[in-house]
Amino acid sequence: MKYTINQITSGEDEAILNYIEMNEEVARIVAFFKSDSKKIIGWKDKIQIVIRPEEILYIESVDGRTFAYTEQDVYKVNFTLAQLEELLKDISFYRCSKSMIMNIDRVANLKSLSSNRIDAVMQNGEHIMISRTYATEFRRILRGEH
Repeated sequence: MKYTINQITSGEDEAILNYIEMNEEVARIVAFFKSDSKKIIGWKDKIQIVIRPEEILYIESVDGRTFAYTEQDVYKVNFTLAQLEELLKDISFYRCSKSMIMNIDRVANLKSLSSNRIDAVMQNGEHIMISRTYATEFRRILRGEH
């Protein structure tokens, strides 16, 4: 892929992407553009925090409440897991179990387990179990077939 980068002295910053066919590289660039405009508001100690999606390791629903986990903190968010899944589907988030979505870009390593499950170790060392219901599709995504 050819890249052209120009610094301008006035006007508005603009990024233009011209492509012939949507492939994995182009899709990653598009996802990056889209991710910058998405922000999630989380709560910690009665303070609202703006969370960038790329900071999130995973999002979990526990007892009807939804929490976003970063390397440093846990934030309560006022969205359902389904709403967040829809909001983040274009930027490397994947439903890995009934109660969790994970940021694929923040996975450090993977280990296949019995019963077609996958143990995903996140960049902070935390283990996330990808259930067999979601494991087959997850493997397809990793192979670039999705």
